[in-house]
Amino acid sequence: MSCFVPFNNRNIDISIFAFKPTVVLVDELIESLKRFSVCTENLGCIQSSIFKSIHGNLIIWYGGWMKKSTETKEVLIKTLLSMLTSMSSMAILTQHSFFDSYAGESKDGSNAAKFSNGDIISLNLISSPCFNELQDVTYANLALFRSRFSKMDGATTGVCLKCQTMPMVACLYVWKSLLHCYSWILTSDFRKKELPYLDRFSPSVKYDIFWVVYVQESGGEIKN
Repeated sequence: MSCFVPFNNRNIDISIFAFKPTVVLVDELIESLKRFSVCTENLGCIQSSIFKSIHGNLIIWYGGWMKKSTETKEVLIKTLLSMLTSMSSMAILTQHSFFDSYAGESKDGSNAAKFSNGDIISLNLISSPCFNELQDVTYANLALFRSRFSKMDGATTGVCLKCQTMPMVACLYVWKSLLHCYSWILTSDFRKKELPYLDRFSPSVKYDIFWVVYVQESGGEIKN
């Protein structure tokens, strides 16, 4: 069983919910998010996954939905937030947004970034202080992606994402192994080669590495 992030936004809306756990052991939170994933099937979620930060204190829930109108998504968000209130004692919801995929590449000829339980994912997030810069930051993010992906030994696929409601873009990469991901981070010269693309935007740049700890497809059984 696997999830995928397509390289374009023609058919799927992508939702990302980020949680900061407030409990020492996060297994209970992850189990609650698994049950949440099953419940979202009735709302039209066709695939979902949970990412657990390897070094940080962050849990991400990813959901893929058939394309919806803006009004429908607003109602959906309210419904999802009401469903998550039961987890407020275990985590703080730090961010929730819908994203569009606008570019991507793979090294195996696929047209989507695919991942399964146990896979390694890295996520780079760039946020701008104002919406007026969103288009320029979107292009800068794409330029960064295209300049580095072919050089990223061990990265199998990557996809560029643009937030629908905030001036924020991201790149999601799927890796062959954690060692390959570490090797890239240690050998790439981010400050000299990549930050110049973003200097004029005064952006906030964050990145993290995650284990995929759960994958669910609509109609499938829970795998962990």
